[in-house]
Amino acid sequence: MTTPTSIVVEINGERVEALVLPRLNLADFLREHLHLTGTHVGCEHGVCGACTVRVNGEIVRACLMLAVQADGGAVQTIEGLSDSGEVADLQEAFRNRNALQCGYCTPGMLIAAQDLLKQNVDPSREQIREQLSGNYCRCTGYQAIIDAVESTARSRRSRA
Repeated sequence: MTTPTSIVVEINGERVEALVLPRLNLADFLREHLHLTGTHVGCEHGVCGACTVRVNGEIVRACLMLAVQADGGAVQTIEGLSDSGEVADLQEAFRNRNALQCGYCTPGMLIAAQDLLKQNVDPSREQIREQLSGNYCRCTGYQAIIDAVESTARSRRSRA
C-alpha cells in the first residue's frame, strides 16, 4: 500500500495543503481534489494540450506532471487566469471570432496563447501556429483560433 505524501502548493494564488498519493498526476489532483475542472484530460500522454496549466510561470502538461512535483510551487489554471482577468480579452476574441465550438480545447489554447503573447507582443501567424501546435482542436479548424490570437495581439498593442 502506498503512503500519501503531504504537499503545499499555491493554486491560483491560494495556499493549498493536501495529502496525495505519489503517483497522482497534477491534472487529476486539480480536477478531483480541488474541483478545478477547467483543466481537461484528453490524451493523458501530453500530446493534446487539454491539460495545459502554468507552473512557476511556465506552461506544462498537467497530465505528465505529478502533484508531488508541484510541492512548494505555484500553479495557475484557467480558472485563476479567468478570475484575474488576465485572459479576458483573449476569451472575448475567441467568442467574437467563433474560435470555440465544444470548448474542450479552449482552456489549454487560452493558456498557450497567453504564454505566447506575454513573450511576443507582435507574433506572426506562423509563430501563433507554432505556439498552438501542441494543442489539438477537433471542432474549429484552427483558423478562427489563430485569428483570435492575432486580433488580441493587435488590440493589446494599440492599447499600449
